[in-house]
Amino acid sequence: MKDIENWLRVHEEEAIETLKAFCRLPSVSTDPAFTSDIRRTAEFTASLLEKAGFPSVEIIETNGHPTIVGEWCDASGAPTILIYGHYDVQPPDPLDKWHSPPFEPEIRNDRLYARGVSDDKGPLSIPIAVIAAFHEVRGELPINIKVIIEGEEESGSPHFDGTVARLKDRLACDLVVSADGAMWRSDLPSMTVASRGMVAMEVSVQGASKDLHSGRHGGSAPNAIRALTRMIASLHNDDGNVVVDGFTAKALSPDPAIVTAIDEVDFDAAKYFDDIGAPRPDPLPSGTDLLTRQWLRPTLEFNGISGGYAGAGTKTVIPSEALVKITCRLIAGQKPDEIVADVTRHLETVLPSGYQLSIKRHGPGNEAFSLDPSLPALVVAEEVLGEILGAAPLRVAMGATIPIGAVFARHLGVGTIFFSFSTADEDYHAPNEFFRLSSFRNGLIAWARLLDRLGAGI
Repeated sequence: MKDIENWLRVHEEEAIETLKAFCRLPSVSTDPAFTSDIRRTAEFTASLLEKAGFPSVEIIETNGHPTIVGEWCDASGAPTILIYGHYDVQPPDPLDKWHSPPFEPEIRNDRLYARGVSDDKGPLSIPIAVIAAFHEVRGELPINIKVIIEGEEESGSPHFDGTVARLKDRLACDLVVSADGAMWRSDLPSMTVASRGMVAMEVSVQGASKDLHSGRHGGSAPNAIRALTRMIASLHNDDGNVVVDGFTAKALSPDPAIVTAIDEVDFDAAKYFDDIGAPRPDPLPSGTDLLTRQWLRPTLEFNGISGGYAGAGTKTVIPSEALVKITCRLIAGQKPDEIVADVTRHLETVLPSGYQLSIKRHGPGNEAFSLDPSLPALVVAEEVLGEILGAAPLRVAMGATIPIGAVFARHLGVGTIFFSFSTADEDYHAPNEFFRLSSFRNGLIAWARLLDRLGAGI
């Protein structure tokens, strides 16, 4: 592998300049104002694959933003992997919090700052640069490679499941390797082997047909805020645990390796609350308890609540309607449809008389993802990380939701390993997002070795 690794080192600055050009494109998928930029970015991404040597590259139209598919499958007798990534980014707001413009990449202290550089343009650029190295140095790959790069990950991937289902024969492979995801800590190599699923809903309670004068009707008219807050307070106990009947009935036990990792990392609970700017609770929970809650337990969170008047000053009304937005993070065994039904049943039970309840679901939701701990490719990836980063990686779970693992398992029947070189502290949904260039360099060598070793057999 010396020839490939030397080429990557010699062309490192060129790869960084290409990444800067990638990050200059404001590919915000959630805002229609950026639709033309999304299209330009899709075309730019396709051109990267073509320059890397892919003989087949196509921009696939969806009912939303385009998906790019590339294929280079000339390695006779070798396995086939599918590399996943996304080219869209989060909105850059609030702009006044950035130290440099979000779409004008800037290097400071060996970190590249730009919106999308860590999630996912930097990590995605790594395997593309490695494939280009094989193309330039050897003219061939050690393994058959397909690539799928979507443009809607940051807006919930509404059309990704359908796109993979439609292209399942074309995308057939032995393994998926995701460039998206993140290592848990910058000082500790890790492999994500599980992530929570998610389902979102909006709950509204209606009292009167219109807002009413709080003097004339106070004490007699139904108050939607009062009813809703009492109802949603009943969804948890005093310790914050969900107490909805059936909510955890089908939840499965986690991979024992994740439980072991939680015990080994010595997570600092006090520092956690300090870092998020929250008062330390008394008594302070253990770090083990906090990580178990973040990685291995399902949640029901209130994301926003509204009703009545929330402007400056006072408006003396009794609100006719109150609304709360809810997301549930799910663990293995929980089904989005069943969770919505459980929550709906609970809220119907506690709804006071004299009110109407309405529940609106946002999308189909995603089941949790878990990887077979005995997957041979997982061991190969862990060996490579150990060589590059100098320590054996921990197997960790992710509290967030990456739906691709479940999508690929359902339609392609294969596992997904996450081989991303971003880390969770790189502010990838916040101002001043950055990507460590040391991680970029390590990632180039690691991806080269991974492709070479997977080519020998999975």
